[in-house]
Amino acid sequence: MVRFEPDLVFFEPDALNYPVGEELYRRYKDSDVEVKMTTSHNRVTGIPGDTPLQAYANAKRTLVVGLKKTMKLDTSKPSADYALPASTGCPGHCHYCYLQTTMGKKPYVRVYVNIDEILDTAQKYIDERAPEPTVFEAACTSDPIAVEHLTGSMKRMIEFFGQSTLGKLRFVTKYDDVDGLLDAKHNGRTRFRFSLNSRYVIKHFEPGVANFDQRLTAAGKIARAGYPLGFILAPLVMYEGWEDGYAELMERLSKELVPEAKRDLTFELIQHRFTAVAKKTIQTHYPNTKLDLDESKRKYKYGKYGRGKWVYMPDDASKLEMFMREQIEMYFPDARIEYFT
Repeated sequence: MVRFEPDLVFFEPDALNYPVGEELYRRYKDSDVEVKMTTSHNRVTGIPGDTPLQAYANAKRTLVVGLKKTMKLDTSKPSADYALPASTGCPGHCHYCYLQTTMGKKPYVRVYVNIDEILDTAQKYIDERAPEPTVFEAACTSDPIAVEHLTGSMKRMIEFFGQSTLGKLRFVTKYDDVDGLLDAKHNGRTRFRFSLNSRYVIKHFEPGVANFDQRLTAAGKIARAGYPLGFILAPLVMYEGWEDGYAELMERLSKELVPEAKRDLTFELIQHRFTAVAKKTIQTHYPNTKLDLDESKRKYKYGKYGRGKWVYMPDDASKLEMFMREQIEMYFPDARIEYFT
């Protein structure tokens, strides 16, 4: 089981006024982990590192305990109506991760201890949209399971939505520390999603998170606990032998899931892509990466405001999509493929 344990912890003073903040402060004050104070989780200084690469690696081993102060929720289309984070950042080192660019100089892991206020905000949004249902995404800027053993926030959120009539929750993880959530009273209101990939991709591009077998085992546990399940297969990477790798993934996943779980599955399929900024960042943080970032093999896909990203050539993307759809149809004929992009 993979669990994040920090080397350095910062606390906002007000975080100590909340039970989780107080508990974490006692936990780390009585340990060998260095503890410091900070005025704001947005302005953390003092993370060591003689080079940018060292500072980045050390930041990934740093936990910041604070309060979520901005309660205006961002939209989270197309996966949900709103983002509802109880944490920000991820201790994993996935080479391709978009958080490397979106989080910029703040790659440290933040947890928000004012979970009651966060859930009160969710309720206000639900009430404003009633009688329409409202779906919240808890993993837009983090992997919440990476820090669940520290905060218990996801269980609180799951049980909050388990009692809701119009609110639903969804999130995704690459971690396998799910045992504490198996008895949560979810009442089918939370879709628990796993980000999965082939052995090759996980081995070469996803250090610091649960491995191939650990994630599949965790998915089986969540299926037996009765949660609605979803899987993000991303990034889908075309390497030598990729068909065999993804075929093995789908076969193993089918064996892990109980039959009833297969009746309500969702899949999200995302081909590997990168921006010019992301390429530079990836090569800075992971200079020895084997990730193929050769633009000559890609098509430039324009997005909003003229900015875009490099994706697979149309023939390659079509081949990748067709293969994955065939695999899903073979093993999970009742599943819903939400999109391929």
